[in-house]
Amino acid sequence: MGMMCLLHASLTEYVLLFGAAVDTSGHSGRYWANISDTILTGEFRQWKEGQLKATLHGPGDTVFHAWGEATSVTFKGGTWMLEYGRGFIPSTLPFALSDTLFSTQDFATMYNTFRIYTKAIIQEFSVHLSDLNVVIQDMFS
Repeated sequence: MGMMCLLHASLTEYVLLFGAAVDTSGHSGRYWANISDTILTGEFRQWKEGQLKATLHGPGDTVFHAWGEATSVTFKGGTWMLEYGRGFIPSTLPFALSDTLFSTQDFATMYNTFRIYTKAIIQEFSVHLSDLNVVIQDMFS
């Protein structure tokens, strides 16, 4: 279990703060996106497929999760990281929210996550539409 604060999101990238105040572990997920986590505080342990030993990461380390890769992860309580994802970001949502849907059934959190992500997508589209409007106006002036 962890907590996130979404700082930026679009269809192709996101930036968020992620962490946990208590020890936690789980599966990283397998996405159509490259994800990097820069550890700010705490301890992050990652065990990649096909490896016999886990790798320990601390503050200042950046952990890279390649497109299609899955790992086992463990966080010590008080671990916080800055996460950047680039790729097809909607592909990350089913795994990210599956525990919310099938285990905790915390529908308020799921609703808020969709609401915040949808708002970010709409804001990005509005920027692109205003850029397109400027281009069209330039063409006809």
